[in-house]
Amino acid sequence: MSNHDILHQTGTRIIELDIEGMTCASCVARVERKLGKLDGVEASVNLPLESAQVKVPDNVTDQQIVDTVNATGYKAWIRESRPSPSIAHAHDRETDMLETGTGHLGEHSEPEHDHSDSDHNEWLHDHSGDAGGMRQRASKVGPRRQGSLAELARLGGRWGGTTEHAEHAARGAAAGDHGDHGAGGGAQVDHGASDRAGDHGAHEDHMHHGPASRQLKPRLIAAAILTVPVFAISMIPALQFPQWGWVAAALALPVVTWAAWPFHRAAAINARHFASTMDTLVSIGVLAAYLYSAWQLVANPMMTEHPGMESMGGVSGGLYFEVAAVVTTFLLLGRYLEANAKAKAGDALKALLNLGAKDATVLRDGVEHKIPAEQLVAGDIFVIRPGEKIATDGVVTGGESAVDASLITGESMPVEVGPGSQVTGATINTSGRLLVRATRVGSDTTLAQMGRLVSQAQTGKAPIARLADRISAVFVPVVLVIAVVTFVFWLALTGDLNASFTAAVAVLVIACPCALGLATPVGLLTGTGRGAQLGILIKGPQVLEDTRTVDAILLDKTGTVTSGKLAVGHTLALNGHSPADVLSLAGAVEAASEHPIAHAVAAAAKSAMPDAGLLPAVKDFSSAPGGGVRGMVALNGAGNGARRTVVAGRTGWLEDNGIFPDDAQRRALATEEAGGATAIWVAVDGEPAGIVSLRDTVKPGSAAAIAKLKELGIRPLLLTGDNAAVAAQVAAAVGISPEDVFAGVLPEGKVDAVRKLQAQGSTVAMAGDGVNDAAALAQADLGIAMGSGTDVAIEASDLTVMGSDLGQLVQAIELSRKTLTTIKTNLFWAFFYNAIGIPVAALGLLNPMIAGAAMAASSVLVVANSLRLRSFAK
Repeated sequence: MSNHDILHQTGTRIIELDIEGMTCASCVARVERKLGKLDGVEASVNLPLESAQVKVPDNVTDQQIVDTVNATGYKAWIRESRPSPSIAHAHDRETDMLETGTGHLGEHSEPEHDHSDSDHNEWLHDHSGDAGGMRQRASKVGPRRQGSLAELARLGGRWGGTTEHAEHAARGAAAGDHGDHGAGGGAQVDHGASDRAGDHGAHEDHMHHGPASRQLKPRLIAAAILTVPVFAISMIPALQFPQWGWVAAALALPVVTWAAWPFHRAAAINARHFASTMDTLVSIGVLAAYLYSAWQLVANPMMTEHPGMESMGGVSGGLYFEVAAVVTTFLLLGRYLEANAKAKAGDALKALLNLGAKDATVLRDGVEHKIPAEQLVAGDIFVIRPGEKIATDGVVTGGESAVDASLITGESMPVEVGPGSQVTGATINTSGRLLVRATRVGSDTTLAQMGRLVSQAQTGKAPIARLADRISAVFVPVVLVIAVVTFVFWLALTGDLNASFTAAVAVLVIACPCALGLATPVGLLTGTGRGAQLGILIKGPQVLEDTRTVDAILLDKTGTVTSGKLAVGHTLALNGHSPADVLSLAGAVEAASEHPIAHAVAAAAKSAMPDAGLLPAVKDFSSAPGGGVRGMVALNGAGNGARRTVVAGRTGWLEDNGIFPDDAQRRALATEEAGGATAIWVAVDGEPAGIVSLRDTVKPGSAAAIAKLKELGIRPLLLTGDNAAVAAQVAAAVGISPEDVFAGVLPEGKVDAVRKLQAQGSTVAMAGDGVNDAAALAQADLGIAMGSGTDVAIEASDLTVMGSDLGQLVQAIELSRKTLTTIKTNLFWAFFYNAIGIPVAALGLLNPMIAGAAMAASSVLVVANSLRLRSFAK
């Protein structure tokens, strides 16, 4: 069922859970299966984010959902409740976490809920639709405060694994109760008290999960220090001494108990719920190796009386202390490296969410006041000086400057802004002083919406991940059976208890559902995070699949291929006037008008002046909407008071002013318009003096981008509501074939064009930026919104390019495809590793220590492969 279907069912809502203690894909599968047994409940669980999105009907309470997860052997609490449109005015629910431990499963005490009504944050909800649907956003009503953006920034810590969280945890509980990857809970603290005291530490801590590298490090160091001598005296006869076995047992004991405690604790908690995970395999393997060795040593105390006794084949006879210690150390090293790598995978989104300004200078009663940016409310006027970040989204009310929006759009060129210009929070004012009126704050801002879109995409699952989920659901029980069968088979075949035991332990240790569980979400996490840095928002995992299959793309002309802004193409002079004079006189009189055509003519005239000098002065100016302008223009270099009457505009405007072009002049105008130009008359002192032609300019880089699309195997087609002449000219300029042009298309016709291509068997992408593109964006197999466009276009799309350059569209497709390729590579190696490793171990060809190293390496390599996406460049 699509998200669109879910959100538009009556009586349903979407809630988001944070879940502690999941360590592998088996955990994910079990949580989804348990929640799925509740009537009408559907869940999508994400392993590296340790979160879930759950569709819940009205007859199931939030507490039932939390209790179900807790009863499964994990600890859950509600992070954010996202109501469906029918209940869009419900208040946000925030839940305080009761434990400071990260990644622990503790006693299943009930979470403490804090229903806060003081902060009516307005969360916008992305209602993703299928090919026939429209995405919409429903919002809550109430005063908006930027505090919700701060919460989103703290949410970024989920992806980042910051050390501050580890330090906070360490202060709140004994060291022995933390760092347990998938193991049970730590000391419980009253976070509500710290919140009431104004300390946000509890909120920050409850956003971080999984074993922080700082917490795993002490266990890893201790294990490594003790394992080295155990390995040396067990494997090198020259280092052995009388009764060395007892020394090895004593040195290995802290390793397999305290250092390996995260594995044992998680395995025990899962066993209480008649479940098994990767931790079960590790715990059984390590304990079996140690306890078997201890039993052998107790049963035969003299077996290590003399150096070299019972040492054969590279393994110390019936003693496996070094196996238990080395496997534990390798696995802790793998978890440590994995924690670091996963933290890096989320750095991009965390950095994005932390871009926002910390302070704002508000102008009240003419006096400047510096306040925290989170205290801004819509309607505040705030001051931005050169070099400062813009505190929130707004509209410029005073001043002119250039704004560097590269942090948001990915485009390096600063944008000129002035009164009436829209500006985006977190962008940087580069030159002049600006006064800005806040229009969107808190969760409404562009930055907050970007963070939310990316986090929602990272929580989803690609279709290719479902196979891994199905396999993981039965993976651990199957491996346990294989280990038992291996032991019985070798014992029956050879009668060698030691060889049989070695093979069985190797099977337990090498099996790695972790790699399967991490393959998809870590790749998605890194790819979407890198996309956010580049101004590319991928709305969900399904989008990755769509970019792979797309073979045709419809490009809306205005605003996508072209700038959507008119510019003077050329000037045709009549009746003895020069083109320069015609443009200068037209620019002078048009400079007093606010019409877009007037702006284009005035800009061209000014740029044509020597040293970009001033245009001639105008008096007695008048204009007519949709008609044109008229004024008295002073002649440069003429005597005092020398002026000419200039009229510029449509044919009807000239006739209203008593000016009637002859047939030849009218044909000249018609020729210009037939060539795709917008043409206006310029008359001087009562007679036509020339024709100024304006055209929509093709964006720099559009031609190169379209050539790149062709290289990617995607057929570009041009779609426009303009006439055929204009469309043909633009198509020729950017390299689109004449037969691939749809001209004179109305908004509903754009949908028909998409359907026509789909009926021909094409997988169609659509790129646009306007309200009239929204329906076609939703209809397309892959909708791509250019970020300079309207909110409704962005909401109807699957991919959003925050910049306006068509080259970014190509980049978005390339990044999506590369992310998909990375995920598939991860899955291949995860499957391949287990498919090869388990049989080799079962055949007795693998030392358990090597198996442990390989198992630890498999997860690290999957994450490391995903991290290569961080280097994806423009």
